[in-house]
Amino acid sequence: MKKLNAFFLVFLFFITSIIFSQQKEAFIDNVMKETYENSQLEQLGYELLDEIGPRLVGSSKMKTAHDWAVAKFNGWGISASNQQYGVWRGWDRGISHVDLVEPRIKSLEGMQLAWSASTPKNGVTAEVITLPASIKDSIGFAKWLTSVKGKFVLISMPQKTGRPDYNWEEFATPESLEKMKADRAAQTTAWNDNLSNSGYNSRTIDEVLEKAGAVGIIQSNWSKGFGVNKIFGARVKKIPTVDISLEDYGLVYRLAENGKKPKIRVVAASKELGAMPTFNTIARIEGTEKPEESIILSAHFDSWDGGSGATDNGTGTITMMEVTRILKKYYPNPKRTIIVGLWGSEEQGLNGSRAFVKDNPEIVENVQVVFNQDNGTGRVSTINGQGFLHSYDFLGRWLREVPENIGKHIKTTYPGSPSGGGSDHSSFVSANAPAFMMSSLNWSYFNYTWHTNKDTYDKIVFDDLKNNVALIAIMTYLASEDSEKTSREKIILPINSTSGKQISWPAPKDGNRHGGLD
Repeated sequence: MKKLNAFFLVFLFFITSIIFSQQKEAFIDNVMKETYENSQLEQLGYELLDEIGPRLVGSSKMKTAHDWAVAKFNGWGISASNQQYGVWRGWDRGISHVDLVEPRIKSLEGMQLAWSASTPKNGVTAEVITLPASIKDSIGFAKWLTSVKGKFVLISMPQKTGRPDYNWEEFATPESLEKMKADRAAQTTAWNDNLSNSGYNSRTIDEVLEKAGAVGIIQSNWSKGFGVNKIFGARVKKIPTVDISLEDYGLVYRLAENGKKPKIRVVAASKELGAMPTFNTIARIEGTEKPEESIILSAHFDSWDGGSGATDNGTGTITMMEVTRILKKYYPNPKRTIIVGLWGSEEQGLNGSRAFVKDNPEIVENVQVVFNQDNGTGRVSTINGQGFLHSYDFLGRWLREVPENIGKHIKTTYPGSPSGGGSDHSSFVSANAPAFMMSSLNWSYFNYTWHTNKDTYDKIVFDDLKNNVALIAIMTYLASEDSEKTSREKIILPINSTSGKQISWPAPKDGNRHGGLD
């Protein structure tokens, strides 16, 4: 009888393994077919990025996007809601228009920064001046400050070349390339040293100019590529801050430098909205066997608003939404709960995900795994084990099941090291939850789309996004079906060579729940 029972158990295990293998193969086949033959990514991208547009925290469009996502999830039969975690300074962008009016007429390429003060309805016309070319000390700078009243002030270093380095490397002689780099390095050092002599730096100079009576701040935050500038937030509250293209900034700067007293007209319409609620959009497919354990599909929903926030992080958002749509269709009754977190205010310090981790300790304690996507439109190429000692065991086990045409692109680092910031997986890692960044191929991300005026729909590479949808859907299924709970055992971190002390695991932080209002 004992032999019969043992044989029966072995037979049952064998049959169960065959059945699961067949179910797994069928699921993977369905995912691949749905991903490549019935993709909703382009439509999702169009609706989010073209119709709604950028999603600056505190803006009315951010709330529109949250409501859109909830409606999409609900339309797929997935429970979803917007969960408020705080408030932020509300601000909506209006029209920006910048024109050179003297010594000649030219419309300039530029826009106001986020949270910039508006101009009067008809704009402001005034002379443009540069910072002093030679600042001796803070006393001399204080005397110069009396000259800024009623003027726009150019605060950025004018670039010696508007050609990115790769263009020089392709066409310049080696001698010319090295000379350009040396000249630029010397100019940068001289610029920073000169500004330092004033007693201020690039982060504090704006407020000083505002107090001295300047009518506006003009900058050019070049992103080291053709036609791209990074668009962040204004540092003053009463006068407009405008970013203009490298080309137009150089033009105006040279005119001022040569005593031509250029004048510009700036129209910057914007609207202050007061304290606006900030949300995370959370969607759930409930687990059937281990509902208290969860797989979290993570992407930040907010963006800067120079472009439409396409690759940072519209691509991560629509990827996770598409993964969830496919899972609901072909895996509607997962063993573990599948949670989608579209986080608010990542750009200001991981605020949405940090607040979620703080507010949901039970969920975090029982996380099976977090898959986070953030950095651009490329196919997933690297996964770091984030310092979890046994990350190879479970991530490696799941990755081996991924079809070769997808898995071949991925390089892994085990056990890796924990991330203390950078993107929302870090919020979970700091709370000892196994969370991993699905890092993407570059596609010139940092120069051309990261926080720039060119981060728009047309930069998306949908073939790569489909790759990521299939990858994450399959890994989510395998993580849900896994008979084992993932290990949270951490590596012993090394000694810091500078301090001589052991490096500490990142500490959890709460999100900023009252942003920009103090």
